[in-house]
Amino acid sequence: MIKNIVLGGGCFWGLQDLIRKQEGVIKTIVGYSGGKIENPSYDNHEGHAEVVKIEYDSEKTTFKKLLDFFFQIHNPTTMNQQGNDRGTSYRSVIFYNDEQEKKEANDIINIVNKSKRWENPVVTSLEPFINFTEAEDYHQDYLVKNPHGYTCHRIYFDSYL
Repeated sequence: MIKNIVLGGGCFWGLQDLIRKQEGVIKTIVGYSGGKIENPSYDNHEGHAEVVKIEYDSEKTTFKKLLDFFFQIHNPTTMNQQGNDRGTSYRSVIFYNDEQEKKEANDIINIVNKSKRWENPVVTSLEPFINFTEAEDYHQDYLVKNPHGYTCHRIYFDSYL
């Protein structure tokens, strides 16, 4: 079954580049989510987070496995910041589609906190999925097009599960 998840954890370029390579991921699109501005753009997306919309095959991976990887590749303990990027656009956020996904997200956050791998507790917000606007074309697959481009993402830890 094909499903979608929308995640934000800093600049969308690095997230997309790492997530696209995961087993079961069919497609990734970068964009904006979680704000009230209609038709957000890179120059005007106040309130929206930079996010990656992930289309995946639930027979090859799970929501929980994707969240596990998400928490391996960004620092979920810094409020509205990843690397040099600062502001609510760069918040760590999981946009859930239903109560089951919200529960699974809370479960993973508890696992990450209990692991004590990070010095501070997780500040990742859980927000209901409401909207997604695809980012401009030059942002799509940015690090494929610009292999030496800026990213603040890397694999920090092995699986939490």
